Amino acid sequence: MSTQHEVDEAKIRQQIDSIVEGIRAKDLEGLKQLYAADVVSFDVEPPLQHVGVEAKLKNWARAFTFFQDVRYEVRDLAVTVGGDVAFGHCFGRLSGTLKNGTAISGMWVRATFCFQKIDGNWLIGHDHVSVPFDMASGKGVADLEP
Repeated sequence: MSTQHEVDEAKIRQQIDSIVEGIRAKDLEGLKQLYAADVVSFDVEPPLQHVGVEAKLKNWARAFTFFQDVRYEVRDLAVTVGGDVAFGHCFGRLSGTLKNGTAISGMWVRATFCFQKIDGNWLIGHDHVSVPFDMASGKGVADLEP
């Protein structure tokens, strides 16, 4: 029999799988169900933070405008659960075919998800996506692989 901790971790991993599926389908309504209403997102695109689920979805909608079809993959996901909060971190890569027909392999980013258990559902209350940067040039380094 599974412990509550194991059940919660499995549900969170399912939520990450749902993010991958939602991105691949460009399903903004499906993605909306995964975020807390007051989510704070530190994404790779300006501004420094996106506050609220509508701001997060606007960011995804903008990303989807570039793609004819889009893929997203997650690698090395680790999840830690504690009561009604949890976090996970992984590497993620957005790739696909651009609207002009060009296939792109994308770049690997670092992603952290902070979950809150709200009304029995694990929702993302905060996410943070980043790329390393070269301190000498001040520019992001986007060609690294996990």
